[in-house]
Amino acid sequence: MNRIKKGDTVLCLRGKDKDKRGKVLKVLSGGTFVVVEKLNIKKKHRRAGKNFQGGIIEIPAPIPEAKLMLVCPRCGKPSRVRSKSVAGEKKARVCVRCNEIMDKV
Repeated sequence: MNRIKKGDTVLCLRGKDKDKRGKVLKVLSGGTFVVVEKLNIKKKHRRAGKNFQGGIIEIPAPIPEAKLMLVCPRCGKPSRVRSKSVAGEKKARVCVRCNEIMDKV
């Protein structure tokens, strides 16, 4: 079970964007890399086409999952995640700080 999913709010732990928060846009290659809005912004030179203008655009680049920490939607603090079985076979992510269920898988 991946600890970070699309739509989660995460906190960057290392690098130039340390202590910044952002929303997860994409999870890549089996959960190893994550694309987060407003974090790890790179500039890309794009050629003009039929439907868009050319120039220098800024896009978010992938970040390793190990450099991010999930922010609990209940308590609003960054915390580790545990998995807990709920209602038989289903598993859910649980915040280690407040012990609340984040969501069901």
